[in-house]
Amino acid sequence: MESEVRNLPLYTGITVPCLVQGDADAPPVLLLHAWAESRRSFDRLVPRLAGFRIYAPDLRGQGDADKPQDGYSLAEQAQDAAAVLDALEVPTASVLGSSSGGYVAQQLAVAHPDRVAALVLVAAPLTLQGQPPFAEYVDNLTDPVAEDWVRGFLASFPLIQEVPARFIEDRVTDGVKMPAYAWKLSLRGLYTAAPPTETGSISVPTLILRGGQDGLLPRADQDTLAAKIDGAELKIYPDAAHLVLWECPDQVAADAAAFLSSLA
Repeated sequence: MESEVRNLPLYTGITVPCLVQGDADAPPVLLLHAWAESRRSFDRLVPRLAGFRIYAPDLRGQGDADKPQDGYSLAEQAQDAAAVLDALEVPTASVLGSSSGGYVAQQLAVAHPDRVAALVLVAAPLTLQGQPPFAEYVDNLTDPVAEDWVRGFLASFPLIQEVPARFIEDRVTDGVKMPAYAWKLSLRGLYTAAPPTETGSISVPTLILRGGQDGLLPRADQDTLAAKIDGAELKIYPDAAHLVLWECPDQVAADAAAFLSSLA
C-alpha cells in the first residue's frame, strides 16, 4: 500500500505537503484538519481507513504548509482544498473534515459541488459567525508562540476519554509551528465568514458525527445542520466532547468507512 508525503504547488500560490496513502484505485477521501492542527492529527485515523485512497494535506498557515500573510478567508481556504484536488489530479473525492475542517468542507461542497462526492463532518459547526470567546486570547499572541501557551490553550477544551499524551504533544508542536499572524488570520477567516449553508446548498450524502458532551457546538445547531443537508445522518457519541477525532478515532473511522462504503 502506497504511503508518501508529496509537496503540492497549488494554483492558489502556495505549496502544501499532503499525505497520500492507499491503493491508487481505491475510493478517494480528502481529510481536512481542524484550525491550528495539521495532517498529523489524522495519524490515528488513517490506518483505520484501509480500503480508501487517503489524501491529507496541511492547510494554509498550518503544519508544514506555506504561511503567507493573506488568503485566510473561508472561501480562500476552500479554494485551497479544491486546488489540492487539482494538484493531485483527483476530479471528485469524499471529504472528511474535523471541527473547522468540516466548515471548510461545507464551503468546498457549496462552492465546488462537482468536486465533493460525500461529506463526513466530525464535530463541524453550523456557523462560526461572531467572534468566539477565545478570539481575544488569540489576538494577544506574539512571536514566537510559546509551547506553554499552546498547551494551555489546548487544555481549555475538555476531554471525556483518555487521549495519548504523545498525540496531544504532537498538537502542541502543530501550534508552535504557526506564527502568531497565522493563528489570528486563520481564525478570523472562519468567524467572519457567512455560514456555507446560508450561502448555498449541500446535496451530497452527509454523515455528521457529534460528541454528546460538546460544550462548544450547541446540539440545536447540529440538528439544524442535519436538516439543511437533505438526507444527512446525525450520529451522537455520548461519551465525547468537542474533540471527537482525538477521543474516538476508532469509532470515527468505523462509522466513516461504513458510510462511505455504503455509497459505493
